[in-house]
Amino acid sequence: MTLPAKHSPKERDSALLVAIAAGDRRAIEELYLSYHRRLARFLSRFTPRYENVEEIINDTFMVVWQSAKDFRNASQVSTWIIGIAYRTALKSFRRQKNHAGALSLEDYPEQTVDPTFEAEVRDWLKHGLNRLPIEQRLTLELAYNMGHSLEEIAAITDCPVGTVKARMFHAREKLRQYLPTLSGAPSDLSARIG
Repeated sequence: MTLPAKHSPKERDSALLVAIAAGDRRAIEELYLSYHRRLARFLSRFTPRYENVEEIINDTFMVVWQSAKDFRNASQVSTWIIGIAYRTALKSFRRQKNHAGALSLEDYPEQTVDPTFEAEVRDWLKHGLNRLPIEQRLTLELAYNMGHSLEEIAAITDCPVGTVKARMFHAREKLRQYLPTLSGAPSDLSARIG
């Protein structure tokens, strides 16, 4: 199913979902291709294993295929799909006792060349984020890297806005504790960063 270019992405996604609900295999393929890169980027921040990312994306679109007829336009199609991916990822990570997304500091090789400041901060922040509980990490990812609002994150994670706010608050508090330790800097450094 190919739609004319004049349709907005939201209209296109809605039309594709209606076609999927009617059993149109080409529509699921088109929707899969349009979301694959975005979901892969989102999920790869939590597991470096390509196989895990692909499995979660495939499981997500199996749910989309099976549940398209139940979609009631209570949110955008993109929010619904990312929510399915979020819940699928959580289930996958919980099934894996030592999932690859929870790397410890020992899993990172020692750098022999001084990195640039920006790369060092990114690495430092990545280590801090990897120490957070998965729900807090995913919430921060949805907010800061994917640009979702609190209401969208609440819809994606299927929890109240207050829970989203609490997860973000606790995640930021933990990062304030972790980051000075990871950098080897004095603990007053967190006051300058946060």
